[in-house]
Amino acid sequence: MAWSSSVMMLRRLCCFSTSTSSSSATFSSKKRLVFLGSPQVSTLVLDALFSASSAPDSPFEVAAIVTQPSSGRDRGRKVKLSPVAQHALDKGYPSDLIFTPVKAGEESFLGNFKSLEPELCVTAAYGNILPSKFLKIPSLGTVNIHPSLLPLYRGAAPVQRALEDGVKETGVSLAFTVRRLDAGPIITRQSINVDDQIKAPELLELLFARGSERLVHELPSIFDGSARRNAEEQDESKATLAPKIAPEESWLSFDQEAITLHNKVRAFAGWPGTRATVMIVDPKNDQSSTTELKIITTRVYNGAQAQSGEPADVLFIKGSLIFPCGGQTALEVLEVQLPGKKMVSASAFWNGLRGQKLKIIGLQQQPVCREQRALV
Repeated sequence: MAWSSSVMMLRRLCCFSTSTSSSSATFSSKKRLVFLGSPQVSTLVLDALFSASSAPDSPFEVAAIVTQPSSGRDRGRKVKLSPVAQHALDKGYPSDLIFTPVKAGEESFLGNFKSLEPELCVTAAYGNILPSKFLKIPSLGTVNIHPSLLPLYRGAAPVQRALEDGVKETGVSLAFTVRRLDAGPIITRQSINVDDQIKAPELLELLFARGSERLVHELPSIFDGSARRNAEEQDESKATLAPKIAPEESWLSFDQEAITLHNKVRAFAGWPGTRATVMIVDPKNDQSSTTELKIITTRVYNGAQAQSGEPADVLFIKGSLIFPCGGQTALEVLEVQLPGKKMVSASAFWNGLRGQKLKIIGLQQQPVCREQRALV
């Protein structure tokens, strides 16, 4: 029965009927807004739109939702909806008003989408390229919430790349969508200071929450056209790129300074994480083994590092693992995870060594240079 229900739900999510779309366009006098988003963080924006649209004097309605298709990659091959689709259904949103095209340029999708006569689209981490055919349909255009201070960090991983670079300030931008990557005119920006311990998932959530607030505030000007007239063109000379993160970037190179590694740990938290290959040595019999260690939480070590006699030795000081790094710096590691195990504190991991030593092995994957990410 559960399998049958999932199949029926998926069929309803594939597209919505022309008759449903026509009735929405005919009987509603409110402006028709379509939301596009996929991951969990996008639900912050969707909730803000639901709340604003439910106000008695709201000038708009959430006429449809577009999200990534369902995935069958879970254990047991169970069908898994995108977080946005699941969240919308949990909120009681009609399943026949949820689009799940594989590509936003599909003719069948565009046909039904156009029949809805959308006036404005809002995107927040949708994760799919919007072709010109799509962008021409909403009469007021498409507005994107982008978690950076555009034109800085255009691309798929703006928050991660900003943290990797160790920025002290970032922010969120509302901009009209054009065919060029995150290059459209800016409606508004809001900056925030970046705490040196915040990780990418927390910062991403904060920025989308702020972006949701800015979006709701700016909707009246977007609807009356003044936002389009007053939008600021981006300065191409200041544009930088935030490319998608590759799994092989997760390795740490301890020849780099501690601040560089700490920023990388914060940036890659969640996915893909940061890893190091370490050697565990038993001083009783001089036997050793290597293992992969996931580095979860860190900070730059500011204490006076004790001398162990061997530069590669990892020390344990006041509840933390102290990894020697380049430039005579050290990284304080607070939480780690062994393959197939749960995350543990540095103290628990050290106690599990039972007197064995921990050593750093060689050099790991080299980082992507900032110069490689600059737009030319």
